[in-house]
Amino acid sequence: MLESEFFNVLFRTPLMPASGTYGYGEEFARLYDLSLLGALVSKATTDAPRLGNTVPRVAETPLGMLNAIGLENPGVAWVIQHELPRMATYGVPIIVNVAGSDEEEYVKVAHRLNDSPHVAAIELNISCPNVKEGGMLFGNDVHMAEALVRRVKNVTRYPLIVKLSPNVTDIVTIARAVEAAGADALTMINTVVGMRIDVHRRKPILSNGTGGLSGPAIKPIAVRQIYEVYPHVRIPIIGVGGIMNVDDILEFLLAGASLVQIGTANFIDPYILPRLTEALPQRLKQLGIKHYRELIGGAHTGHSSHLVFK
Repeated sequence: MLESEFFNVLFRTPLMPASGTYGYGEEFARLYDLSLLGALVSKATTDAPRLGNTVPRVAETPLGMLNAIGLENPGVAWVIQHELPRMATYGVPIIVNVAGSDEEEYVKVAHRLNDSPHVAAIELNISCPNVKEGGMLFGNDVHMAEALVRRVKNVTRYPLIVKLSPNVTDIVTIARAVEAAGADALTMINTVVGMRIDVHRRKPILSNGTGGLSGPAIKPIAVRQIYEVYPHVRIPIIGVGGIMNVDDILEFLLAGASLVQIGTANFIDPYILPRLTEALPQRLKQLGIKHYRELIGGAHTGHSSHLVFK
C-alpha cells in the first residue's frame, strides 16, 4: 500500500523529513524507530564547514515560520566520515542535500560524496546565491539552473534530485530545463521569501533581513506549482510545503507528487512522521485505495499517471 521504487531507490513509505528540519536524525532517533521512514534527508552540505548567519535567524509567523539559517553545517568531509555512517544504521535510504556558492562548490561536494557507500541520492538545493553572478539564485535563472544540474549530473554516481525555488515567474520552464539536463526527480517547493518587522525596534526581526517562509502558509503555493509542473515532466516529484495532516498528503499526491517531505511540522510535533505514517494507510482504506500511487496526479482531469512504477 505504501512501498514504491523511484529512481532505483526503494521507499517503504512516501514520507520523509525535509532537509534542514531533521538534522541528521540523531535527536529523533531517541524518540522513535527511524526505520519506519521512507528516507532520511540531510541538512544542506557544503564543501567547507559553515557557521551560518548571526542570530536571530528564526521567527514565528501566524501560519509557519521564517528562517535564515545560512546553511550551517560541518562540511562534506565531516558528513562523509561521521554523519552518513551513523545515519546508515537506521536502515533507510539517505538523501544528501547539497548546496554551494558557485558551480565549482556544488560539483566538488557532489563528486566527494561518491566516496560514500551510504548515499542513495543527492538533492541539489539550487535556491542558493551564485556569488560569481552577483548573488542571483541558481534556481531563479533557467540557464544557470540547467548548467548547474548538467555539471553535477556528470560527476555524481547517484540519482540527482533538484529542489526548485518557488520564487520564480515560470517554474514549469525551469522544471523542464533541469529534467533535460539530467535530473532524476524534483523536490517542490523550497521556502518562499518573506520578512517580519519588529515594530518596537523598527527593524527586520531576522538579522539577515529576509528569510524563507515555511509551514501551512505556503501549502497552497506548493500544491499549485506541483499541479502546474506535473503534466510537463516525466520524472517523479517530491512534494513539500506545509503538510500537517494526512489529507494534506493526499492533496500533494493528487496534484502530482510521488513522495512527500515533512518540514516545519517536525518543530511543532516531533512525532508527526510516525503519526502520519500510521494514519496514511488507514485513510487510504477509508477511500478504497489499494496503493497510494493510484492517487498520483489524480486531480488532473483525464490525465493518467505518466510515471513508470516498478
